[in-house]
Amino acid sequence: MSRRAKDIWLGIAVANGCGIFFMLVTAYIIKLATGMEGILILSDFVLLPFIMGIINAFFWRKHRVTVGPCFGYAFLNLVVGLIYSYFMMSEGYICLIIVAPLIYFFILLGVLAGKLMFKWNQTTLNVSILAAMTVLIFVNIITAQPGESQVTDRILIHAKPEVVWQNVTAFSPIESEPDYWLFKIGLPSPVQSTAEGHYVGAERKCIFSNGIIFDEKIVEYEENRKLTFAITKLPDDPEILGHLSLSKGQFILEDNGDGTTTLIGTSWYDLKVKPSLYFDIWTKSIIRNVHLEVMEHMKELAEQA
Repeated sequence: MSRRAKDIWLGIAVANGCGIFFMLVTAYIIKLATGMEGILILSDFVLLPFIMGIINAFFWRKHRVTVGPCFGYAFLNLVVGLIYSYFMMSEGYICLIIVAPLIYFFILLGVLAGKLMFKWNQTTLNVSILAAMTVLIFVNIITAQPGESQVTDRILIHAKPEVVWQNVTAFSPIESEPDYWLFKIGLPSPVQSTAEGHYVGAERKCIFSNGIIFDEKIVEYEENRKLTFAITKLPDDPEILGHLSLSKGQFILEDNGDGTTTLIGTSWYDLKVKPSLYFDIWTKSIIRNVHLEVMEHMKELAEQA
């Protein structure tokens, strides 16, 4: 193996080693600060990959690596990190698909920034950049506090509220294939809901594909109008659910007075990536498609009745 190849792989190995160490340390600090496990911070996906890219550039600095090969080497760094995360950190492959573009972009940005830093060889500038990133990381850790968000969706159903209501507390299995592309490649999709009774305190289960089950309890029950349920137990799933805490859900039926009903579905959640930014876009999209999968099924059942 040539000296250049050795330095390329050494840079990738050291960068990923530093990345693992950083994530373990920040996870420990955040657990002490918030008392919660599983919280990730934006620095894990932005500043850390950027620093990894700078580490790569440091090891490659003597070999005049041009911009073109940087894209390929940064991609190799990404692949190594993803493989480690999948096998050693038990991250789900869909979660890794979601995060991969963000990590790759900032690794590449770090490589290009490192090329300029080591080309100029200005110690004061280099130290200033690294110090600024360190400060931003600790600010991000300090601000990583839990916070609840919600997603609300509504659909129009050509049936009266009392007809729609028959499939709100519990509904028969969804037999059609889901349309959402993440469901198609393996993200658990809703299949059925069951309930032991129609009253406050009744146990309820929301069953997803792959045997995933959310345990729930009805906390509000107004026949033909409102159902609210608290999520009492989340499934142990390695996909995005591992970084998402769902607290409750709700269905509201609005009688439009013309034989139709507006069905409104809401979910409350806490995304364990702080600040959420990029990831909240994905989270809202996933929750919205869960809503629509269930609500469209209720619509079909009600209108057929």
